[in-house]
Amino acid sequence: MSRLDSRLNAVTPTVLSLFRIVVGLLFICHATQKLLGWPTGPRVPVGTWPFWWAGIIEIVCGVLITIGLFTRPAAFIVCGEMAFAYFTQHLPKDFWPLVNGGELAVLYCFAFLLLVFAGPGWLAVDSVLGRRHRTDVAAVETVERG
Repeated sequence: MSRLDSRLNAVTPTVLSLFRIVVGLLFICHATQKLLGWPTGPRVPVGTWPFWWAGIIEIVCGVLITIGLFTRPAAFIVCGEMAFAYFTQHLPKDFWPLVNGGELAVLYCFAFLLLVFAGPGWLAVDSVLGRRHRTDVAAVETVERG
């Protein structure tokens, strides 16, 4: 079992990056549906509370999450947005997500919560900037010691 664990652990950062990108792209589709009426449905009139504003949050944070820039703060914001959506739009209809239509809100909420704690994976702008920062700090420390 430890051999399987070591093999899977080796690809965890890559799979986490793939998870973040797929979830981010799917989330962007919800934003474009609200804001542009694409790929399906009528668009929400500008300024309509809370749906149009949710679309703005979703497009901005969805793009940030997809490219992996400010992943944790963006994921935290949309995790909260999805919790708000569930409790205000779905829970009043029924307790069970399958009955009240809120299963996507719950899934997105917990997917984004995972990204808050796990981070973006290695294939992300955050990771590149983090590596550059660590390299810069190491170079400065080497110069100071030398």
